[in-house]
Amino acid sequence: MDVTSAVEKMSVKQSAGGAAVCLVCNGSCSGFQPHSWRKACIACGCSTIDHAPGSDVEDDQRMGRLLADSPCSHLTAKVKGGGGLRMYKRNRMIVTNPVVSRKDPTFNTTTYDWAPAGLNQTLAMQYMELLPESQRPVSGTEGALERRRQLFSQLPIYDQDPMKCQSLTSEEEISSMLLFVKQYKQEVLGVGEVALPGDGGALREAAIQRTAKEAKDRSNSNKKDALEHQGHGSTNSTAASAAGSTNGTDDSIKTEYRCTGCHGEVAKETPAVHAERAGYHSALWHPTCFVCSECGQGLVDLVYFWSDQKLLCGRHYCQTVWPRCSGCDELIFCKSFHTAKDGQTWHQQHYCCWKCGQNLDTPCQH
Repeated sequence: MDVTSAVEKMSVKQSAGGAAVCLVCNGSCSGFQPHSWRKACIACGCSTIDHAPGSDVEDDQRMGRLLADSPCSHLTAKVKGGGGLRMYKRNRMIVTNPVVSRKDPTFNTTTYDWAPAGLNQTLAMQYMELLPESQRPVSGTEGALERRRQLFSQLPIYDQDPMKCQSLTSEEEISSMLLFVKQYKQEVLGVGEVALPGDGGALREAAIQRTAKEAKDRSNSNKKDALEHQGHGSTNSTAASAAGSTNGTDDSIKTEYRCTGCHGEVAKETPAVHAERAGYHSALWHPTCFVCSECGQGLVDLVYFWSDQKLLCGRHYCQTVWPRCSGCDELIFCKSFHTAKDGQTWHQQHYCCWKCGQNLDTPCQH
Protein backbone atom coordinates (compact mmCIF):
# COMPACT_ATOMS: atom_id res chain seq x y z
CA MET A 1 0.00 0.00 0.00
CA ASP A 2 1.35 3.48 -0.87
CA VAL A 3 1.40 6.31 1.67
CA THR A 4 -1.48 8.19 0.04
CA SER A 5 -3.90 5.30 0.31
CA ALA A 6 -2.71 4.54 3.84
CA VAL A 7 -3.39 8.11 4.94
CA GLU A 8 -6.81 7.82 3.34
CA LYS A 9 -7.46 4.70 5.37
CA MET A 10 -6.22 6.25 8.60
CA SER A 11 -8.61 9.14 8.16
CA VAL A 12 -11.46 6.59 8.51
CA LYS A 13 -13.82 7.56 5.73
CA GLN A 14 -17.27 8.64 6.77
CA SER A 15 -20.44 7.78 4.91
CA ALA A 16 -23.09 10.36 4.24
CA GLY A 17 -24.71 9.44 7.53
CA GLY A 18 -21.47 9.95 9.45
CA ALA A 19 -20.76 6.26 10.12
CA ALA A 20 -17.27 4.82 9.70
CA VAL A 21 -16.87 2.89 6.46
CA CYS A 22 -15.40 -0.62 6.69
CA LEU A 23 -11.67 -0.82 5.99
CA VAL A 24 -12.02 -4.41 4.77
CA CYS A 25 -14.90 -4.05 2.32
CA ASN A 26 -13.10 -1.42 0.19
CA GLY A 27 -15.97 1.03 0.07
CA SER A 28 -18.79 -1.44 -0.52
CA CYS A 29 -20.01 -1.04 3.08
CA SER A 30 -22.61 1.71 3.40
CA GLY A 31 -21.26 2.71 6.82
CA PHE A 32 -20.96 1.15 10.26
CA GLN A 33 -24.33 0.04 11.61
CA PRO A 34 -23.88 -1.68 14.99
CA HIS A 35 -25.62 -4.94 15.74
CA SER A 36 -27.74 -4.93 18.89
CA TRP A 37 -25.34 -7.21 20.80
CA ARG A 38 -22.72 -8.62 18.42
CA LYS A 39 -19.52 -6.57 17.98
CA ALA A 40 -20.08 -6.30 14.24
CA CYS A 41 -21.67 -4.22 11.52
CA ILE A 42 -25.05 -5.41 10.27
CA ALA A 43 -24.39 -3.78 6.88
CA CYS A 44 -21.37 -5.89 5.99
CA GLY A 45 -20.87 -8.39 8.84
CA CYS A 46 -17.32 -7.27 9.55
CA SER A 47 -16.04 -6.66 13.06
CA THR A 48 -16.24 -3.32 14.82
CA ILE A 49 -12.44 -3.36 14.77
CA ASP A 50 -12.49 -3.41 10.95
CA HIS A 51 -14.35 -0.09 10.95
CA ALA A 52 -11.84 1.54 13.34
CA PRO A 53 -14.36 4.00 14.79
CA GLY A 54 -13.37 6.66 17.28
CA SER A 55 -10.28 8.85 17.54
CA ASP A 56 -6.85 9.10 19.15
CA VAL A 57 -8.39 10.99 22.07
CA GLU A 58 -10.90 8.21 22.70
CA ASP A 59 -8.11 5.62 22.47
CA ASP A 60 -6.05 7.53 25.04
CA GLN A 61 -9.06 7.82 27.33
CA ARG A 62 -9.61 4.05 27.19
CA MET A 63 -5.94 3.36 27.86
CA GLY A 64 -5.94 5.89 30.69
CA ARG A 65 -8.82 4.06 32.31
CA LEU A 66 -7.01 0.73 31.97
CA LEU A 67 -3.74 1.94 33.51
CA ALA A 68 -5.36 3.99 36.29
CA ASP A 69 -5.18 2.43 39.77
CA SER A 70 -2.35 0.16 38.66
CA PRO A 71 1.45 0.30 39.06
CA CYS A 72 1.48 1.87 35.58
CA SER A 73 -0.61 4.89 36.56
CA HIS A 74 2.47 7.11 36.15
CA LEU A 75 1.87 6.76 32.41
CA THR A 76 -1.43 8.61 32.84
CA ALA A 77 -2.42 12.14 33.84
CA LYS A 78 -5.55 13.47 35.49
CA VAL A 79 -8.06 15.07 33.16
CA LYS A 80 -8.71 18.61 34.29
CA GLY A 81 -12.30 18.79 35.45
CA GLY A 82 -12.71 15.11 34.65
CA GLY A 83 -13.81 13.98 38.10
CA GLY A 84 -10.80 11.73 38.64
CA LEU A 85 -10.60 10.38 35.08
CA ARG A 86 -7.11 9.83 33.71
CA MET A 87 -5.70 10.16 30.20
CA TYR A 88 -2.93 8.01 28.74
CA LYS A 89 0.25 10.03 28.27
CA ARG A 90 1.02 8.40 24.96
CA ASN A 91 4.57 9.09 23.86
CA ARG A 92 4.75 10.27 20.27
CA MET A 93 8.04 10.73 18.46
CA ILE A 94 8.89 13.10 15.61
CA VAL A 95 12.12 12.46 13.74
CA THR A 96 13.48 15.14 11.40
CA ASN A 97 16.34 14.32 9.07
CA PRO A 98 17.97 16.81 6.68
CA VAL A 99 17.82 16.00 2.98
CA VAL A 100 20.66 17.59 1.03
CA SER A 101 19.53 19.06 -2.28
CA ARG A 102 21.39 20.98 -4.94
CA LYS A 103 20.82 24.35 -3.33
CA ASP A 104 18.86 24.59 -0.12
CA PRO A 105 18.57 21.74 2.42
CA THR A 106 15.13 20.31 3.07
CA PHE A 107 13.90 18.11 5.89
CA ASN A 108 12.22 14.74 5.93
CA THR A 109 9.91 14.40 8.96
CA THR A 110 8.62 11.07 10.26
CA THR A 111 6.00 10.95 13.01
CA TYR A 112 5.45 7.85 15.13
CA ASP A 113 1.99 7.54 16.71
CA TRP A 114 3.64 5.75 19.63
CA ALA A 115 7.16 5.21 20.92
CA PRO A 116 8.53 3.69 24.17
CA ALA A 117 8.53 6.21 27.01
CA GLY A 118 11.63 7.44 28.81
CA LEU A 119 14.15 7.01 25.99
CA ASN A 120 16.38 9.39 24.12
CA GLN A 121 15.60 9.56 20.43
CA THR A 122 18.68 7.56 19.40
CA LEU A 123 17.71 4.56 21.52
CA ALA A 124 14.05 4.90 20.53
CA MET A 125 15.03 4.81 16.86
CA GLN A 126 17.22 1.75 17.47
CA TYR A 127 14.16 0.06 19.01
CA MET A 128 11.97 0.97 16.02
CA GLU A 129 14.54 -0.30 13.54
CA LEU A 130 14.52 -3.70 15.25
CA LEU A 131 10.81 -4.06 14.42
CA PRO A 132 9.64 -5.18 10.97
CA GLU A 133 8.78 -2.11 8.91
CA SER A 134 5.13 -3.21 8.73
CA GLN A 135 4.90 -3.03 12.53
CA ARG A 136 6.38 0.44 12.99
CA PRO A 137 3.56 2.84 13.99
CA VAL A 138 4.49 5.62 11.57
CA SER A 139 1.55 7.98 11.10
CA GLY A 140 -0.40 7.33 7.93
CA THR A 141 0.96 3.83 7.31
CA GLU A 142 -0.32 0.28 7.71
CA GLY A 143 1.83 0.00 10.85
CA ALA A 144 -0.10 2.80 12.55
CA LEU A 145 -3.42 1.34 11.43
CA GLU A 146 -2.42 -2.10 12.74
CA ARG A 147 -1.46 -0.60 16.12
CA ARG A 148 -4.94 0.88 16.41
CA ARG A 149 -6.59 -2.39 15.47
CA GLN A 150 -4.53 -4.17 18.12
CA LEU A 151 -5.67 -1.68 20.76
CA PHE A 152 -9.26 -2.78 20.07
CA SER A 153 -8.43 -6.47 19.77
CA GLN A 154 -5.90 -7.00 22.58
CA LEU A 155 -7.42 -4.57 25.09
CA PRO A 156 -11.21 -4.59 24.56
CA ILE A 157 -12.90 -1.79 26.48
CA TYR A 158 -15.61 -4.24 27.57
CA ASP A 159 -12.99 -6.28 29.44
CA GLN A 160 -12.40 -3.40 31.84
CA ASP A 161 -15.53 -1.21 31.93
CA PRO A 162 -18.91 -2.64 32.99
CA MET A 163 -20.58 0.39 31.42
CA LYS A 164 -19.42 -0.87 28.02
CA CYS A 165 -20.91 -4.34 28.52
CA GLN A 166 -24.35 -5.20 27.23
CA SER A 167 -24.58 -8.65 28.79
CA LEU A 168 -24.26 -7.97 32.52
CA THR A 169 -27.71 -8.62 33.94
CA SER A 170 -27.32 -8.42 37.71
CA GLU A 171 -25.52 -6.54 40.48
CA GLU A 172 -23.67 -9.76 41.29
CA GLU A 173 -22.23 -9.96 37.76
CA ILE A 174 -21.20 -6.30 37.86
CA SER A 175 -19.52 -6.79 41.23
CA SER A 176 -17.68 -9.87 39.95
CA MET A 177 -16.36 -7.91 36.99
CA LEU A 178 -15.27 -4.92 39.09
CA LEU A 179 -13.39 -7.21 41.49
CA PHE A 180 -11.75 -9.04 38.59
CA VAL A 181 -10.58 -5.78 36.98
CA LYS A 182 -9.22 -4.51 40.31
CA GLN A 183 -7.31 -7.75 40.84
CA TYR A 184 -5.68 -7.88 37.42
CA LYS A 185 -4.63 -4.25 37.64
CA GLN A 186 -2.86 -4.89 40.93
CA GLU A 187 -1.49 -8.36 40.22
CA VAL A 188 -0.75 -8.95 36.52
CA LEU A 189 -1.05 -5.80 34.40
CA GLY A 190 2.17 -4.09 33.32
CA VAL A 191 3.81 -2.01 30.60
CA GLY A 192 7.16 -3.07 29.21
CA GLU A 193 10.14 -0.72 29.47
CA VAL A 194 12.82 -0.38 26.82
CA ALA A 195 16.46 -0.01 27.88
CA LEU A 196 19.85 -1.54 27.22
CA PRO A 197 20.27 -5.04 28.67
CA GLY A 198 22.55 -3.81 31.46
CA ASP A 199 20.11 -1.15 32.67
CA GLY A 200 17.74 -3.46 34.55
CA GLY A 201 19.07 -2.27 37.91
CA ALA A 202 18.41 1.37 37.04
CA LEU A 203 14.86 0.51 35.96
CA ARG A 204 14.30 -1.33 39.23
CA GLU A 205 15.57 1.61 41.25
CA ALA A 206 13.28 3.98 39.36
CA ALA A 207 10.32 1.68 40.06
CA ILE A 208 11.20 1.60 43.78
CA GLN A 209 11.35 5.39 43.88
CA ARG A 210 7.97 5.67 42.13
CA THR A 211 6.45 3.29 44.65
CA ALA A 212 7.93 5.27 47.54
CA LYS A 213 6.62 8.56 46.14
CA GLU A 214 3.14 7.12 45.59
CA ALA A 215 3.11 5.73 49.14
CA LYS A 216 4.17 9.12 50.51
CA ASP A 217 1.51 10.93 48.49
CA ARG A 218 -1.16 8.52 49.76
CA SER A 219 0.09 8.94 53.34
CA ASN A 220 -0.02 12.73 53.10
CA SER A 221 -3.51 12.59 51.63
CA ASN A 222 -4.71 10.26 54.40
CA LYS A 223 -3.15 12.50 57.10
CA LYS A 224 -4.87 15.53 55.62
CA ASP A 225 -8.22 13.73 55.64
CA ALA A 226 -7.65 12.53 59.20
CA LEU A 227 -6.83 16.04 60.46
CA GLU A 228 -9.91 17.42 58.79
CA HIS A 229 -12.06 14.85 60.62
CA GLN A 230 -10.27 14.83 63.96
CA GLY A 231 -9.89 18.56 64.42
CA HIS A 232 -7.23 19.11 67.08
CA GLY A 233 -6.52 15.41 67.54
CA SER A 234 -2.93 14.33 66.89
CA THR A 235 -1.86 11.39 64.82
CA ASN A 236 1.40 9.59 65.52
CA SER A 237 2.75 7.36 62.81
CA THR A 238 6.04 5.93 61.67
CA ALA A 239 6.57 5.95 57.93
CA ALA A 240 8.52 2.95 56.74
CA SER A 241 10.71 3.58 53.74
CA ALA A 242 9.28 1.99 50.62
CA ALA A 243 12.59 2.28 48.90
CA GLY A 244 14.09 -0.73 50.65
CA SER A 245 17.42 -2.09 49.55
CA THR A 246 18.64 -2.76 46.07
CA ASN A 247 20.36 -6.02 46.84
CA GLY A 248 20.80 -8.28 43.85
CA THR A 249 22.92 -8.84 40.83
CA ASP A 250 24.20 -5.77 38.99
CA ASP A 251 23.19 -6.29 35.38
CA SER A 252 26.01 -4.08 34.14
CA ILE A 253 28.66 -6.67 35.08
CA LYS A 254 27.05 -9.50 33.11
CA THR A 255 28.85 -10.59 29.98
CA GLU A 256 25.93 -12.29 28.26
CA TYR A 257 22.18 -11.71 28.11
CA ARG A 258 19.54 -14.17 26.87
CA CYS A 259 16.07 -13.41 25.55
CA THR A 260 13.34 -14.92 27.73
CA GLY A 261 11.31 -15.53 24.57
CA CYS A 262 13.63 -17.15 22.03
CA HIS A 263 16.58 -17.79 24.39
CA GLY A 264 18.90 -16.23 21.84
CA GLU A 265 21.61 -13.78 22.75
CA VAL A 266 20.72 -10.11 23.29
CA ALA A 267 23.56 -7.79 22.33
CA LYS A 268 24.64 -5.42 25.11
CA GLU A 269 24.48 -2.38 22.85
CA THR A 270 20.95 -2.97 21.50
CA PRO A 271 17.67 -2.07 23.26
CA ALA A 272 15.65 -4.81 24.95
CA VAL A 273 12.24 -4.90 26.61
CA HIS A 274 12.09 -5.36 30.39
CA ALA A 275 8.96 -6.28 32.36
CA GLU A 276 8.71 -5.32 36.02
CA ARG A 277 6.29 -8.18 36.79
CA ALA A 278 8.85 -10.69 35.46
CA GLY A 279 11.74 -9.20 37.45
CA TYR A 280 14.28 -6.74 36.11
CA HIS A 281 17.23 -9.04 36.80
CA SER A 282 15.76 -12.28 35.54
CA ALA A 283 14.02 -11.50 32.26
CA LEU A 284 14.31 -9.41 29.12
CA TRP A 285 13.17 -9.78 25.52
CA HIS A 286 14.19 -8.87 22.00
CA PRO A 287 11.62 -6.27 20.81
CA THR A 288 10.21 -8.80 18.31
CA CYS A 289 9.94 -11.48 21.03
CA PHE A 290 7.79 -9.39 23.39
CA VAL A 291 4.58 -11.06 22.22
CA CYS A 292 1.48 -12.73 23.60
CA SER A 293 2.24 -16.40 24.26
CA GLU A 294 -1.26 -17.31 23.10
CA CYS A 295 -1.80 -15.39 19.84
CA GLY A 296 1.80 -14.51 19.00
CA GLN A 297 1.00 -10.85 18.32
CA GLY A 298 3.41 -8.13 19.41
CA LEU A 299 2.01 -6.57 22.60
CA VAL A 300 0.51 -3.22 21.62
CA ASP A 301 2.25 -0.27 23.32
CA LEU A 302 4.11 -2.98 25.34
CA VAL A 303 1.04 -3.54 27.55
CA TYR A 304 1.29 -7.05 28.98
CA PHE A 305 -0.40 -9.36 31.49
CA TRP A 306 2.07 -11.57 33.38
CA SER A 307 0.52 -14.88 34.44
CA ASP A 308 2.06 -18.31 35.13
CA GLN A 309 5.45 -16.97 34.02
CA LYS A 310 4.05 -16.07 30.58
CA LEU A 311 3.32 -12.88 28.66
CA LEU A 312 -0.28 -12.50 27.51
CA CYS A 313 -2.27 -9.77 25.84
CA GLY A 314 -5.29 -8.49 27.76
CA ARG A 315 -7.78 -10.46 25.69
CA HIS A 316 -6.11 -13.82 26.23
CA TYR A 317 -5.36 -13.25 29.91
CA CYS A 318 -8.97 -12.37 30.67
CA GLN A 319 -10.32 -15.47 28.99
CA THR A 320 -8.00 -17.71 31.03
CA VAL A 321 -9.96 -16.56 34.08
CA TRP A 322 -13.50 -16.13 32.72
CA PRO A 323 -15.09 -17.71 29.60
CA ARG A 324 -15.72 -15.43 26.64
CA CYS A 325 -18.96 -15.43 24.67
CA SER A 326 -18.39 -16.38 21.03
CA GLY A 327 -21.40 -14.29 20.10
CA CYS A 328 -20.95 -10.89 21.75
CA ASP A 329 -17.22 -11.28 22.57
CA GLU A 330 -17.79 -10.18 26.19
CA LEU A 331 -16.60 -12.13 29.22
CA ILE A 332 -19.25 -14.33 30.82
CA PHE A 333 -19.82 -13.57 34.51
CA CYS A 334 -23.16 -15.37 34.87
CA LYS A 335 -23.29 -18.87 36.36
CA SER A 336 -25.34 -20.41 33.57
CA PHE A 337 -23.99 -20.36 30.02
CA HIS A 338 -23.85 -22.61 26.95
CA THR A 339 -20.80 -24.66 26.02
CA ALA A 340 -20.86 -26.03 22.48
CA LYS A 341 -19.41 -29.35 21.36
CA ASP A 342 -16.33 -27.58 19.99
CA GLY A 343 -15.65 -26.03 23.40
CA GLN A 344 -16.79 -22.51 22.52
CA THR A 345 -18.82 -20.73 25.18
CA TRP A 346 -21.88 -18.54 24.74
CA HIS A 347 -24.33 -16.52 26.77
CA GLN A 348 -27.52 -18.56 26.60
CA GLN A 349 -29.32 -15.81 24.66
CA HIS A 350 -26.46 -15.44 22.15
CA TYR A 351 -26.30 -19.06 21.01
CA CYS A 352 -28.18 -18.20 17.85
CA CYS A 353 -27.83 -16.87 14.33
CA TRP A 354 -27.00 -13.20 14.65
CA LYS A 355 -29.19 -12.36 11.66
CA CYS A 356 -32.42 -14.27 12.28
CA GLY A 357 -32.09 -15.39 15.92
CA GLN A 358 -32.47 -19.10 15.12
CA ASN A 359 -30.80 -21.45 17.65
CA LEU A 360 -27.48 -22.66 16.25
CA ASP A 361 -28.41 -26.29 16.75
CA THR A 362 -31.12 -25.79 14.11
CA PRO A 363 -29.94 -24.95 10.57
CA CYS A 364 -31.19 -21.67 9.10
CA GLN A 365 -30.89 -19.97 5.72
CA HIS A 366 -27.99 -17.84 6.93
